[in-house]
Amino acid sequence: MTTDAVGAGSRAGRNLPAAIAVGVLLGGGILLALLTVRHVFVGIVATAVAVATWELAGALERAAGIRVALWPVLVGGQAMVWLSWPFGRNGVLAAFVVTILAVLLWRFRGGVQGYVRDVTASAFTAAYVPLFAAFAAMLVIPEDGAARVLCFMILVVSSDTGGYIAGVLFGKHPMSPTISPKKSWEGFAGSMVAGIVAGALSVRFLLGGEVWQGVLFGVALVAVATLGDLVESVIKRDMGIKDMGTLLPGHGGLMDRMDSLLPSAVVSWLLLQLFVPV
Repeated sequence: MTTDAVGAGSRAGRNLPAAIAVGVLLGGGILLALLTVRHVFVGIVATAVAVATWELAGALERAAGIRVALWPVLVGGQAMVWLSWPFGRNGVLAAFVVTILAVLLWRFRGGVQGYVRDVTASAFTAAYVPLFAAFAAMLVIPEDGAARVLCFMILVVSSDTGGYIAGVLFGKHPMSPTISPKKSWEGFAGSMVAGIVAGALSVRFLLGGEVWQGVLFGVALVAVATLGDLVESVIKRDMGIKDMGTLLPGHGGLMDRMDSLLPSAVVSWLLLQLFVPV
């Protein structure tokens, strides 16, 4: 999700007004759901999963000729998200395993050629998008679920914003020129500072945790969000594409906005379960 500009010639790095407008609309919708009927957030996650899965599968087929078993992954992805509500981890795991079994059978229709390639890509898609996203849905289930999701969202947004500002103002040293040339070490430092502050404040005041827990939460999420951003950059460079889709003006596709959110959701759930048990 983060974009850290390096050098004067790439200060913006994206259509900033459009990106801000889309970000505000998406964030406002999530905040409204959390402050009214928090379980609506599960539906938001499910919708995002369906769109992102469609985008990733389409990009794989267009760029590399890889055929994801789309319908089993789409249906299984919805099962992973929605079963997280009543059944938690057990529901998510059961839905994931059944999805992989369905993929193995579904791909028989395409014959022998490319079977392993397509099944592997389908399993990757099922894990990368709906399985990871199900952890975001599980955040909202407890009584204090709205606060848990807010901690998660505040951290990712703070990391993105801090990294972007620091990268634009001070970015000179590329973090990984061959993968994401606009991401700088200065931007990463800005992400880390913003993440630590946001983590300490959000965990302390939203969940009643300790400040040191919030600091660790912030450090972990900034690291994982940055890794998630780099991973998707590698995927897109491997496929030779700039964006996964064109749904969101100034952002690309929805999948392009979920790169740091997906792994961060997993780590958020794990750490908040540890620091502030339900």
